[in-house]
Amino acid sequence: MTTKKLTGLTLIMLIISVSVQAQNDAITRFFEKYTTDESFTQVTVSSKMFNLFTNMDAETPEDKELLEAISKLKGLRILAKDNARNARDLYREAFSLIPKNDYEELMSVRDDQKDMKFMIRETGGKISELLMVMGGPEEFMILSVFGDIDLKQISRIGRKMNVSGLDKLERMDKDKSRKGSQTAPTSKDNK
Repeated sequence: MTTKKLTGLTLIMLIISVSVQAQNDAITRFFEKYTTDESFTQVTVSSKMFNLFTNMDAETPEDKELLEAISKLKGLRILAKDNARNARDLYREAFSLIPKNDYEELMSVRDDQKDMKFMIRETGGKISELLMVMGGPEEFMILSVFGDIDLKQISRIGRKMNVSGLDKLERMDKDKSRKGSQTAPTSKDNK
């Protein structure tokens, strides 16, 4: 490989890594902005904690499958606020920071009480991050799960950890699978 090609390749990789870091920085800055605000509930689970779960004995095949999914997670962050007069503003602020080009919206739920959006970021054809942003009249939450993500398993983990909203993912994953098996992808789908 020539020096020019090597330099060009290095430059491209540097630009890609900076853009990936920038997209995470926007979300990270949002979390960090409210870290010291005691009116927020903050939950952070590291990959080490997820790895500790994998040392547990699985009693059923479903438990074994769940532990395998947990072992592929790298982290979980939740920032939530109840009784918040500015919950809708927090929702809009958080949502405005998400780089729309890097995330695909999976599902949006809106009723008279809440707005909820699920978005994913894919890397190499696999889901590498799941974001859930929810805002209501007095309730706000942003959740970020990152690692190698299986939506069905995340739904099960959410049920076990009692995280509202994640239960909708299992149904969405089934719908996505059903649609994928009914139609062949077109060249338009591959863009």
